[in-house]
Amino acid sequence: MKQRLSLLLLFITSISFAQKELIEKLENYMNAEATINNFGGTVLITKKDSVLLKKNYGLADYEWQVKNTIDTKFSLASVTKQFTATAILQLEENKKLSLDDKLSHYFPDFPNGEKITLRMLLTHNSGLDMDYDELYRSKTTLDENSVYNYIKQKPFLFEPGTNTAYSNIGYYLLARIIEKLSNESYAIYLKKNIFDKAGMKNTGISSNDSIVQKLAKTYYFKDHKLIKNPYINWNFNIGHDGIYSTVEDLYLWNKALFDSNIILSETSKKKMFTSYNKENFGLGFMINPFYNHGHELIAHDGGFYGTVTSFNKFTKDDIFITVLSNNQSPSHFIAYGLAGICFGKEVEIPYQHHQIKIDTVVYDQYIGEYESIQILKKDNKLYYKDFDIELFPESKTKFFRSDDNGRTVEFIQNKKGKTIQIIITKAGVKETKNKTK
Repeated sequence: MKQRLSLLLLFITSISFAQKELIEKLENYMNAEATINNFGGTVLITKKDSVLLKKNYGLADYEWQVKNTIDTKFSLASVTKQFTATAILQLEENKKLSLDDKLSHYFPDFPNGEKITLRMLLTHNSGLDMDYDELYRSKTTLDENSVYNYIKQKPFLFEPGTNTAYSNIGYYLLARIIEKLSNESYAIYLKKNIFDKAGMKNTGISSNDSIVQKLAKTYYFKDHKLIKNPYINWNFNIGHDGIYSTVEDLYLWNKALFDSNIILSETSKKKMFTSYNKENFGLGFMINPFYNHGHELIAHDGGFYGTVTSFNKFTKDDIFITVLSNNQSPSHFIAYGLAGICFGKEVEIPYQHHQIKIDTVVYDQYIGEYESIQILKKDNKLYYKDFDIELFPESKTKFFRSDDNGRTVEFIQNKKGKTIQIIITKAGVKETKNKTK
């Protein structure tokens, strides 16, 4: 009996030590993101309801030097889409619609409306153009008819159902369908049927009039300098964008959606979490996208003028990671790096990159194809994939990219001095590519 108890205590102690070590690695990574890369926002990571990291960084308001806090509210950008998809599935559960309904049923004069289903809008197979931001970024005097008439005139990218292309327009139309069928505004419907049910008291729909306590201002880079984000007419930037929330509320949403049926039935969730095309689009989510580290992942990112967000649920591992930023920090890359740490991968901590001078003769050893990546040389300069991304040397064998100094390429040589591999890093996560040509 004593031996069993000793073994149990040893087991518990080893688990506790491993978790403490993991937490320390996550904290070190994020501290470096804040000090080296000026990350501004909040982060929450949980595993089986145990909090691994919950922390705020940077400023919510640069003019007044107000710091972000855990309960700071951030615009979610395209993380909004999962809520729109949820509302559509709820309406289907209530027999108000079918995912196979034609768009023409709701908008009879919409071009190709008889060929587009609601499912195609949800999975980005409709052929609709990407966006209409040229309207809601500049015009204060808009109404539903003027926006609708403008969208109708945009040319299709392809015949509906024959290809895949990400479309905010499709999700805007879905938001209007939610309003038509519920006889409520998009904001009221989501509050009553999603936010309130999940206990999300710090979540709502952005507007140009409301005073929202603890709402972060948003800043983006222009000419390598942070400036305030431009005007956005929030009345017409809905469905695909428009929701604000906190990391803690997104955790509650994650619990309500994945661990219960208070929001959607199992049948609806199965539809939502199915991949419908080669781009891995489900309904409002991406299903096992390429950045899943080999673990089952349901996720979506968002980005629009300084707002960069990431929502990730590793379903079998019960790991939840969300990163919200208001200063254009690459939340999607950061979430990828944090997930790598959670899965025990060797992840490089962010550091300052400094270009040095080296003899460019060595570049001849580096050019060639490394599986899917081509390294090029032109005018004694080294390039990654094409002539838009230059590689700057920080050592004789390691380079950082001109478009993102956090992404590096290291050339590996054998004992004879022949280059045989490259190690590329993204958000500190390393990936090896063998030289093929």
